[in-house]
Amino acid sequence: MIVLGFGLVLSSLPDGRPFGMDMDTVISAGVNLVNVGILAAALAFLLYRPVRDILRKRTERIQGQLSQAEDDMAKAAELRLQYEQKLEEVLREREEILAQARKSAAETSRRLIAEAKKEADALKERATENVKMEWERAESEMRTAIIDVSALLTEKFVSLAINKETHDRLFAKTMADLEVVQWRD
Repeated sequence: MIVLGFGLVLSSLPDGRPFGMDMDTVISAGVNLVNVGILAAALAFLLYRPVRDILRKRTERIQGQLSQAEDDMAKAAELRLQYEQKLEEVLREREEILAQARKSAAETSRRLIAEAKKEADALKERATENVKMEWERAESEMRTAIIDVSALLTEKFVSLAINKETHDRLFAKTMADLEVVQWRD
């Protein structure tokens, strides 16, 4: 495209002038330069301040965002520190609660063992008393049984050895003696 445009410029040049530098061309170039200068000055006057303001506002916005990001990072670091402190506090409380639970469990265990031992001792004492009472009852029943057997043996022996008259006399004497004597256990 550039080659095509350059060829077009060369074909429009008059013969005998290599670059077509005549006074019209110089004036035209000067006018164009003045127009470009005026246009540049006008654009600079009209657009420089707004563009500068836009760039300044953009810079301020970016600086604000950067400072906000730094503030957010500082807040995040502070929150992280608070979180770590609270986590340490929670862990410490957990250890305290566990220690109290262990202490309470040990105390409850000791109390239950003491109660169980007390109940076992009471049960053992009752069992000992029951055995003693059963022993006394068995002893009493045995005495009664021995007395009954002795009475039967005596009755048989006496009935064989004593006649009716001697028997009546001994019975009367024994009954008289029994009325006088009190029985002992």
